[in-house]
Amino acid sequence: MNELFHMFFQQNRYLVNKLNEVLKPHGLFSSQWTILFLLHQDGPMSLTAIWKYLNVEAPTVTRTVNRLETLGWVERQYGMDKREKIISLTKKGLEQFPPIAASVRSFEQEIEKKLSQQDQELLKGILKKIEG
Repeated sequence: MNELFHMFFQQNRYLVNKLNEVLKPHGLFSSQWTILFLLHQDGPMSLTAIWKYLNVEAPTVTRTVNRLETLGWVERQYGMDKREKIISLTKKGLEQFPPIAASVRSFEQEIEKKLSQQDQELLKGILKKIEG
């Protein structure tokens, strides 16, 4: 394995693990947070739109959404036809979002302190070159 990719994957795992620690007091994992954040940012979405945006398998998103629904964070409604499922934040999801977002933002700021503004812009540019 190329050392660059090894480092990239290791740092990704490190960040996900640290984010999970930040989310633990809120009873969430990073995969759940990602969906909550997406719904808060873009509003109600179909399951298909969520898994396409996140670039993960449909069953993975379905399991995560099912868990979030059980926990009362999201609700599912039928779309234009019975096959389409639209996912939206519940009242609980909307009310609990701000303190969770504040915890995540605090975590992100700790990481940002390690990078100059120039480093951050360079990293964003590199990541954009990699995306498919």
